[in-house]
Amino acid sequence: MAKQRRGLIALVTAIVLLALGAGVGVIVGDALGIRTEPAAAMTPADAVVPEVTEAVLPPEITVAGALKTARLNAARMELADAAESAGGTEGTATITLEISDNGLAQAGEPEVESYRLTGTADDLTVEAADEASAARALYDMASTIRAGRSIAEHLGEDVTARLSLRMVDLGAVGVDADPSEWADGTDYSHASKAFADVILPESPYVDQVALEAAYREFDDFVRHSLANGYNAVAFPGFVEFVTFAGAPGGPVYADGDDHVDRALALRDAFTPLWQRADELGMKVFLRTDMLALTTPLADHLTDRFGSLDTENPEFWQTYTAGLDELYEAVPSLDGVLLRIGEAGAVYDVEGWDVYSALEVTTADAVRAMLDAFTAQAEAAEREVIFRTWSVGVGAVGDMHTNVESYEAVLSGIHSPALIVSTKYTLGDFYTWLPLNDTLEQGDQRRIVEFQSRREFENFGAFPNDLGAEYQWALQTLLAANEHIEGVWTWTQDGGPWRAGPMTLYLKAGFWQLYELNTQLAGALALDPEVDVAQVTAAWAREWFSDDPATVQAIVAAMTHSREAIAQGLYIEPFADQRVFALGLEPPPMMWIFEWDILTGDSAVLDVMYQVVRDATGGDIDAAIAGGAEAVAAAEQMREIVQATDAGTWRDQTLRASFLDTLDYQVDVLQLLAAYREMILAQGQWHDTFAPEALERRDAARDAYVALAASHLEKYEGDLDHPAYNLTAAQLGVERGDRDVAMSWLARALLVLALAWVVIGMLAARTRLIRRPGAAAARLTWLASTRPWRARESTLGMYDLDRWLTLIIPAGLLVATRAVQTSLLSWVELVVIVGAWVMFAIVVRLCVRRRSPWPVIAAVGGVVVLRCIVTLFALSFTGPGGYWFVFWTDPVLRTVYITIAFALFVWVFIAAGWAMSEQVGRRRATGFVLTAVGAGLAVPATAIALIGLEQVLTIWNDQMGLLPWGMARILGITTYLEIPADTAWYAAGLGAVLLVAGVLLSLRWRRADAG
Repeated sequence: MAKQRRGLIALVTAIVLLALGAGVGVIVGDALGIRTEPAAAMTPADAVVPEVTEAVLPPEITVAGALKTARLNAARMELADAAESAGGTEGTATITLEISDNGLAQAGEPEVESYRLTGTADDLTVEAADEASAARALYDMASTIRAGRSIAEHLGEDVTARLSLRMVDLGAVGVDADPSEWADGTDYSHASKAFADVILPESPYVDQVALEAAYREFDDFVRHSLANGYNAVAFPGFVEFVTFAGAPGGPVYADGDDHVDRALALRDAFTPLWQRADELGMKVFLRTDMLALTTPLADHLTDRFGSLDTENPEFWQTYTAGLDELYEAVPSLDGVLLRIGEAGAVYDVEGWDVYSALEVTTADAVRAMLDAFTAQAEAAEREVIFRTWSVGVGAVGDMHTNVESYEAVLSGIHSPALIVSTKYTLGDFYTWLPLNDTLEQGDQRRIVEFQSRREFENFGAFPNDLGAEYQWALQTLLAANEHIEGVWTWTQDGGPWRAGPMTLYLKAGFWQLYELNTQLAGALALDPEVDVAQVTAAWAREWFSDDPATVQAIVAAMTHSREAIAQGLYIEPFADQRVFALGLEPPPMMWIFEWDILTGDSAVLDVMYQVVRDATGGDIDAAIAGGAEAVAAAEQMREIVQATDAGTWRDQTLRASFLDTLDYQVDVLQLLAAYREMILAQGQWHDTFAPEALERRDAARDAYVALAASHLEKYEGDLDHPAYNLTAAQLGVERGDRDVAMSWLARALLVLALAWVVIGMLAARTRLIRRPGAAAARLTWLASTRPWRARESTLGMYDLDRWLTLIIPAGLLVATRAVQTSLLSWVELVVIVGAWVMFAIVVRLCVRRRSPWPVIAAVGGVVVLRCIVTLFALSFTGPGGYWFVFWTDPVLRTVYITIAFALFVWVFIAAGWAMSEQVGRRRATGFVLTAVGAGLAVPATAIALIGLEQVLTIWNDQMGLLPWGMARILGITTYLEIPADTAWYAAGLGAVLLVAGVLLSLRWRRADAG
């Protein structure tokens, strides 16, 4: 009866463990959250090549009328410069400015520039609604001259700027073009380090010589941006210019704190820049993350509110008091631009006590912040621009891409001072993403964000004419939402500044290439119906050549630029799907992690293959063909540009730059095409086990390796055309190369492990029992399946058999883990083996003078069974196939986790059951808990002391599960929202288990006596 009762308990326990394992499998699947849905791609018109004719020479121009202001004089100078650059004049013309209400200004919108052009071609009159409109007329004429058209083309027409707010970032103003900072190519900081030469660490805090140079750069940038159609600039900074002298509960800074002197010095230094922008007709918005902090400011807020309590309306009074102070001191400032979605060290400048923190993470916090800032702005007659860009969970986390979340956060906030800024793409600035439909909703004032130097598309180093897409997006959004009143074009910013080509707007590298998108966005903001092909032609004429054939050839080449990028940097069947994982929406270019890191991790590449397979019905050839199509498009661009007459180019250096960048693009796309074929064929092999897929993978692998070597040889150290970071891809290649060998090793180990189990099952009934080791095999089988028999089964055994019960399972465990890691991850081996060693040592200490062999046999037997499960999974196509199933097959993943989890927990149950025959159930439970606690606490403490992020980074580099670049750019713990103290929590849990185990292990005299 006792035997039957124990068997029944074991059966029930097994069922419970399997049920728990299935639950864990479901939880893991839910946590991964891998799913896809079709994306509604944008549908811009096809790029066209307009007919390009000889340029119309401008007349010799005289401007009469109101020219006394700096604003109008700057516009006149731009007109004169355009005429001078035309290479000659034909005839004369007088332009008279008349500023008065001409009936074109819309009621309540005095900032909308509008004018009427009357008179004759040689005697033009600009009837302007205000000074801004008169300046706009002169800038428009300058643009027509640069485009080779007549300044009288709008004669008799009313011209009105469609969007009133047209903002740019700060470009590269104040950024030092120091090649040494770009040379390494691994600086993924998002800090521009603008004005680093201006700002000194100690008194007087400002280098006046550097400040004068920065002022000149800023003046040039503002003039250039005004000429491109813009009228506002986002200037980085806020708390560094504020003393918080009037902050409630102050002072924020104690007497003598150098933060005050620094703030006053920096404010005095930059005020002339802001005033100059105001004089020229450019609004200035201070651009800041929230929370923006200094150490004393953080201490002050924490002391007042107990924490950085961003949901408390009073919390924000400190910041609004700072704005009151700043606006009073600098009337030329027009408002503040707030971002809450990204913050932290990647944006901070080392050695400077101004930093950001990601603390505004709830809808209540956002609403409290905006209520405070907009109330202050209304009272001060300023504006607040709030960016919906945020990354994370909950309503605030996806308000940028989720219409419901947008409403949850912003509905009901109706301040006339509030402007909401949103990227035009449903996510970051990637190709293939749908139009951001959150821009079609809400009754707030809205502006649309564009990016010229596309950070994810090689930082503008490739030709990338976005005119058709920009136009379709803007026209669609304007038709859907009457509250859209502006654009914000990023001329330079976005992503890491020094991990790509050293191109700095207006000052270094081939920045003219992405100037096209800045001009396109500006032109569309003025007139969404503009002919974008003509804008591209005007850009080509302005920067490269006056020759019609050459201009037309450049435009023709640019019509292929989108195909080269859309097909070459993306894998279409994956990119045109919305993919969700880990509670986030990964971007459509996951195989190139973020900028220049060609990834080699299984999570991304396996899921990409799965999406491609499902989208194409298993025909991956179409996806692979996209790479060749992209190469062909880039080669065609190069042929077109190469065929132009070199003598017709205005600057031979620019022609060389154009050809060099096309050579670079062809090289990169050839590299990516080979890699694409390799990873998709590799996924197909793991999926189908087809030998021909493996052969295709190996052939593509050889091609990729050769191209990679050539690419690195050509472009390593080239600051204008930096080599891609191929470290992660090479690690992936090495792991993939080992899959066949590892699968055979797994099969061999599996056969040996199964033989061990079969011998154990049959030994007692056959002559095998007389063979050396057979008794050990029998013992491990009995002890693992019927641990209550472990003690009796060890009696009378030879020492050799006893030691084999330890050696065989331990050796199999190490070998299995080694194969599972492709013999590449010493971190996993150290952690896993270290934990088991600690467990074994503690168990041995606990049993003391009693025989350890019963528990060794029980644990070893279950370990063998657990290894068999893993080896079976590894035996098909190696570790690559193991992880392929994990990421792509939810059913098999759940089955595997169910069995593996059940066996893992059964190890400890079997250990306790085996020992209970010697020390009783309570103390046996205590011994197991003590051993488990030690096995958890010691490795966890070691990891915590080394650093969880560092250990995870090394482990992931060796295993290749998650993107290699994740650790370098964002940090694994940050990206996956793993608390930094997780290892310490695990160590603490281990300590609790250890203490509980020790208490249960002690002899309780009264209970023992009973």
